Amino acid sequence: MKRYILLIFLASVAFICATAAPDTQTAEAIDARWLKAHYTKSEYMIPMRDGVKLYTAVYTPKNKRTKHPILMQRTPYGHSPYGKKSTNIWRNKIFENYLRAEYILVFQDTRGRWMSEGDFINVPPYIEHKTGTKAIDEASDTYDTVEWLLRKIKHHNGRVGVYGNSYCGYYALMAAASGHPAIVAVSPQAPMVDWWMGDDIHHNGALAMLDIVSFLPALGTTTRKGPTSENEPFDPPIIEGEVGEFFMQNTLADITRKVDGRVPLWEDIISHPDYDAWWQARDARRALKRISSAMLLVGGTFDAEDPYGVWEAYRTLKEYNPELDCRLVVGPWTHGAWRGNGDANRLGEVEFSEESLSQFYRDEVEFPFFEQYLRDQGQGGASATGALVFFTGENCWREMDEWNTENYKEQCIYLTEDGALQSEVSELKNSYSSYISDPSAPVPYYPDIASRRKSDYLIRGQEFVEDREDVLTFLSPVLSEDMIVAGGITAELFASISTTDADFVVKLIDVGPNGESEMMVRANIMRGRYRNSFSEPEAFTPGKVERIEVNLTDVAHTFLAGHRIKVQVQSSWFPLFDRNPQQFIDIYKAGKEDFIPSQIKIFHDAEHPSAIRFRTM
Repeated sequence: MKRYILLIFLASVAFICATAAPDTQTAEAIDARWLKAHYTKSEYMIPMRDGVKLYTAVYTPKNKRTKHPILMQRTPYGHSPYGKKSTNIWRNKIFENYLRAEYILVFQDTRGRWMSEGDFINVPPYIEHKTGTKAIDEASDTYDTVEWLLRKIKHHNGRVGVYGNSYCGYYALMAAASGHPAIVAVSPQAPMVDWWMGDDIHHNGALAMLDIVSFLPALGTTTRKGPTSENEPFDPPIIEGEVGEFFMQNTLADITRKVDGRVPLWEDIISHPDYDAWWQARDARRALKRISSAMLLVGGTFDAEDPYGVWEAYRTLKEYNPELDCRLVVGPWTHGAWRGNGDANRLGEVEFSEESLSQFYRDEVEFPFFEQYLRDQGQGGASATGALVFFTGENCWREMDEWNTENYKEQCIYLTEDGALQSEVSELKNSYSSYISDPSAPVPYYPDIASRRKSDYLIRGQEFVEDREDVLTFLSPVLSEDMIVAGGITAELFASISTTDADFVVKLIDVGPNGESEMMVRANIMRGRYRNSFSEPEAFTPGKVERIEVNLTDVAHTFLAGHRIKVQVQSSWFPLFDRNPQQFIDIYKAGKEDFIPSQIKIFHDAEHPSAIRFRTM
């Protein structure tokens, strides 16, 4: 394994690709006039196998002397402004390399969205064996689109690449699953994989309330009458006034009344509270067992929306397609920050690099990958070795053949009665720490909960809840040497509660020398009723000690010598996730009177050794 320090990553180091990106320092600036001089925008309604037509914008280089690769994105968010003479793609730097390299760029509104015909279905189940024209999914729509492009668009070289971020990352996964032979390279970025387990809507059964309720109107409504170039307003808005106050005053049942049947996805959510067959059928990993396209999976360590998908998609692809060129790039980024025009080199008060990490991504990761497969140019860039992962703490990229942490050393730190973390199991009997979890006074996720979610909450120090009686804090001794943590983290808690349900939030925090600074490394929530089965919830027996496993998404972080590890345990994370009434009832139907306090006991004795398990390099 090699280690690359950020201060020199733009220099001529081993992992920089053989074919450099176009010289953007001396080339003519790309603007609306440049685009008009070099490209032609065309708009098509491409028919699918069932007769539904999908709006597709195609940007074709005016240079007809050579063949050009095709790069496509499918999106539910629209490609406005519409019209052959209207465009703004030149404004986003992510397209600069491709425009200069004369790619054919394709943007398509997915079925039932914006200018496309048909009915929109959120993450429709993948159909493995398709028979007849009615067996349609996002993979088949991608296949049909590529077939049409190859027949109708001139001067292409017969090779297609597909990329997409977030929801579009899910569509990129489906493009790979389509099996079209012309799709030779795909880059799913922050892809949605499983909306119940860890992406966007839920984490381990707890509803990501703040995000999903804010975003609901953008995910399809019953008010659509057909193709449109206008975004229909959702009136009245679901969230009114200050966010924190709104979610304290409104239960999920109240939100259902406000939605009033206008958002099909919300109706699906409240109809399927458990991880049942409906959710399982929408697990994108089902489609990834026979993939032939080269894959570049991209994610951000501090992605608050889809932190789960990139790691899980990568593991699935590696398991079922061992010979596939499958690459992983994860940087210290929020959701899609690597694709923006900013530098993406800091978050909140933490600076990761003096150089632009978004430019590094554009020039040394994504563009060389597509160049390698769509035009046989270069060696694939910085990601060509297999896995390129940024380790916070030491703030450097680490290059490895693959992201496989199973061979790393397993470590375990145990919670103790005096608020410490230690490497040995306590010899005490009946030792526990306790707190009262009160839904009327939930633990805030951020000092300011009045507005929409703060992008830096996943990295922010947790001093602001340190003195709360409903937050348990455990602190390690000062580390004598660096500790490099890689992979998933598991909190194994032994707990009893005084009610029939409760949530468990576990946070892993890096404390700087002398306690002068903090950085949250990873955190997650677990709905207690799913402790034994995500599909078959169980009530707690009040006072009975039970094991609860809280899985924290993969992490890449170095705790430096002189630092300390802090762990916090609590039972609410407001308003990031919905409040648990702490009774074994249907939360989506619970009234204000159903929310009751619960005494939570976290045990840390010889018989019940609550611990944090992880792996170190």
